[in-house]
Amino acid sequence: MDPRVCLPFEVDKTFDLPKDIHFYKLDREIREADMIICFGGDGTILHIAKTATRYGLPVLGVNIGNMGFMAELESTELDQLPRLASGDYTIDSRMMLDITVHRDRDIIFHDIGLNDVVITKGAVARIVHLAVTCDGVQVMECGGDGIIIATPTGSTAYSLSAGGPIVEPEAHNILITPICAHDVVSGSVVASDKRVVTVSLTRNCRRNAFLSVDGGKALRLNIGDVTTISKSKLETKLVRMKNQSFFDVVNIKLRNSR
Repeated sequence: MDPRVCLPFEVDKTFDLPKDIHFYKLDREIREADMIICFGGDGTILHIAKTATRYGLPVLGVNIGNMGFMAELESTELDQLPRLASGDYTIDSRMMLDITVHRDRDIIFHDIGLNDVVITKGAVARIVHLAVTCDGVQVMECGGDGIIIATPTGSTAYSLSAGGPIVEPEAHNILITPICAHDVVSGSVVASDKRVVTVSLTRNCRRNAFLSVDGGKALRLNIGDVTTISKSKLETKLVRMKNQSFFDVVNIKLRNSR
């Protein structure tokens, strides 16, 4: 295994980096890579997950952030890295979401996501009215700050903060969680991964909404746009090196965040 340091962005020149480190362009080196080792928090892993998934590469997360639910190792456990060379690890497959936005007959947006797709109001303190269906059957119609459609992996992220349930990553579900719904009876819904979820602005909606996948750049949605979310055919592969229960990880991470 030939470990190389690849960055998909420019290096901040204000940092003092070791002089024996050589940097390579990610889009060039990834074609011959065996694995991606990602140093950071969950956001960093989400950033690289799409690229890694499209190339069929597993990702090992080393947490140097705050929560790090997806990271396998902490920054104090770097002595475990030599085990990778001998294949002493397993692969955990995580379901992803396929997201498409239709405007009239055109597809204006398509992406995949590991955590969630979030549709929210803008910065102005007004509610946005959304209608949600599963396989064409209405699930909810509510006004509020927006809605989160999450995978089990994303259940411990924004969805949890909005009152959604914690779901084991090995489960195959699609979570639908309103954000600060004006209708207090609009709770989180856990649907099968076989469902096709659609979200649209209701006709009485007086403002635009914004869509973001895994915390990425927001897309402005207009009345009449239809967002379709379903289980992706692709899966993110995360490297596992510890025999640790998901619930142990949740308890430790949430306890440390208090």
